[in-house]
Amino acid sequence: MTRMKFMNTEVDSLNMPEVLDRIDKLIQIKKNSYVVTPNVDHIVQLEKDSELQKVYKNADLILADGKPLIWISNYYKTPIKEKVSGSDLFPLLCEMAGKKGYKMFFLGAAEGVAARAATNLKKRYSNLEVAGVYSPPFGFEENEEEVEKILQMIIKSDVDILIVGLGAPKQEKFIFKYHDRLNVPISLGLGASLDFEAGNIKRAPKWMQRSGLEWFFRITQDPRRMFKRYIIDDLKIIRLVRKYKIKNEA
Repeated sequence: MTRMKFMNTEVDSLNMPEVLDRIDKLIQIKKNSYVVTPNVDHIVQLEKDSELQKVYKNADLILADGKPLIWISNYYKTPIKEKVSGSDLFPLLCEMAGKKGYKMFFLGAAEGVAARAATNLKKRYSNLEVAGVYSPPFGFEENEEEVEKILQMIIKSDVDILIVGLGAPKQEKFIFKYHDRLNVPISLGLGASLDFEAGNIKRAPKWMQRSGLEWFFRITQDPRRMFKRYIIDDLKIIRLVRKYKIKNEA
């Protein structure tokens, strides 16, 4: 088994090729699976958000998205095999979809962003079929008609892979709430990945990604929004690391 206990959740300790193989198998068995990609922010939210805890408990794949989680797992002496970031996974999924004939749907981001991401990705992966894109209006989840319109759009597109970029934890909760109705073999909440692929937001240089400094780059790109998340909210992880260290040793 690849799944291991990690702080207030579990994580599948897999490298990227193993993740792609597991997703491929989940698509083939068609059981309305979904993937979550915890980072420091998710771990902090999981401590108190009972709805998000339920989402995680029922996830088919839980992938460590962020170097800090790898560092923490090493500190606990139960190392997670590899960081599998959603933004690295997304283009590889598109490449696999193009090769295997899987259809994709992109939901999320600001108006026009999902469509631009689809255009860019189809240029890179010539056989990629993006059967639908939609950028919902702000607050759509409170509008039953809008939600139903989105669900019907996805259902009628008959896709194999659904990418949802609504920000955490909204995207994870949306997927969990509707994944059985949508009848999509695999759904993933991939945050800013649509923005990255559309060229709407610049991603950190590779050396910053490798050294665990992507969070710092994100702050420099959007200081007003990201400062609170990374510097104020996510520092709560320090207390949680100590808490679960004591718990593991008890």
